[in-house]
Amino acid sequence: MSKRPSQPDLGRHRRKGKLRKLSKRFSSAVTRQSNSGPAVVRGQVSPSGRTEPKPDTTLLVILGIILVLGLIMLSSASSVLSYQNYGDSYYLLKHQMLYGLLIGGIAFYAMSKINYHYWRSSAFPIAVITMLLLFAVFIPGVGVELLGAKRWINLGGFLFQPSEVVKLTFLIYLAAWLEKQGKEVTDPNFGLMPFLIMLGSLVLLIAVAQRDLGTTIVIAVISIVVYFVAGAPWRHLGLIGLGGLMAVAALIKVAPYRAARLTVFLNPEVDPQGIGYHVNQALLAIGSGGLFGLGLGHSRQKFNYLPEVATDSIFAIVAEELGFVFAVILVLLFLAFTIQALRVAKGASDRFGQLVAVGIAVWIGFQAFVNVGAMLSLLPLTGIPLPFISYGSSSMITLLAAAGLLANISRYSKH
Repeated sequence: MSKRPSQPDLGRHRRKGKLRKLSKRFSSAVTRQSNSGPAVVRGQVSPSGRTEPKPDTTLLVILGIILVLGLIMLSSASSVLSYQNYGDSYYLLKHQMLYGLLIGGIAFYAMSKINYHYWRSSAFPIAVITMLLLFAVFIPGVGVELLGAKRWINLGGFLFQPSEVVKLTFLIYLAAWLEKQGKEVTDPNFGLMPFLIMLGSLVLLIAVAQRDLGTTIVIAVISIVVYFVAGAPWRHLGLIGLGGLMAVAALIKVAPYRAARLTVFLNPEVDPQGIGYHVNQALLAIGSGGLFGLGLGHSRQKFNYLPEVATDSIFAIVAEELGFVFAVILVLLFLAFTIQALRVAKGASDRFGQLVAVGIAVWIGFQAFVNVGAMLSLLPLTGIPLPFISYGSSSMITLLAAAGLLANISRYSKH
């Protein structure tokens, strides 16, 4: 026969029961709160008091390797050119580190820390400022003309190319606009027509007015892929493709040097000492490297044989000095970066982050593909630099800012 609990024991049992109920309610509330906010991963403290998410480590490691290899190769590829023009074999390397890597590193840090949703609300004013910068290149005393083209702005001795920034700012604006359009992107009046007007305006400003077809092609490819990912139907893409072919044909017709590049692509042996000189010297450099290269610093083509050794043609110097094996490794690094960026896009917590991440992945992957393809004579020469490797402060700053934005998106990944 069990003994009946005393009155104090009954009070304790009741209090314990209430505590258990309160504990369960509190646990359920915490669970609901954690599931309602943005995903927090790879842990540190967020504004709500939870751990702030860390960026994708794999992405950062790949980027770091590419940057280090880029500086090593730039120091070798640019040594002869630097000494001839400035009396210092490391002048271009120092300039790249000071104005490209340092400023770009600051931009990367800032973009990786600022919540990427901020750029969605600021997309329109940023796009307007960028357009004003594109017009500023034509203002006397502000714009600078080099090699027969007005593409640069002089900022106290630092030459800045606004069209490079457009790759990022237009991507942000386009992603914000497409997210806002939602399902209306399939409507030609609300999707296709505004998209064509925006893209056509950039073509006129960059490809026609500034004579920069390479940058225009990169921006167009980024925009079309992002437009497709946002839900554009295939028939829209068909119309865009047809219009693009007509536009490229017109741009080639009005600029004889573009037609010459296409001729060389179709027949690399035509006029090897004239219009075919660049691509033939690039192929000679790549072929001379063999499997393992001539050795770091031992390029022959950088001694005034190969044009643009520090910029467009730097991949040919990489293959000449370090060989086929290392050149393939470099290509695989770019492929790995692109794939990892697409994984970030797949795990993005919202549509805006997904579209921006896809755009950055396509940007870096496509630009690397076109540069390498041109050096191998698989594509026509377009003047597109190799990301994070080629000399160019504006390009390096913008690319690192984009990589920082990608890292920030990865902080809030659902995975």
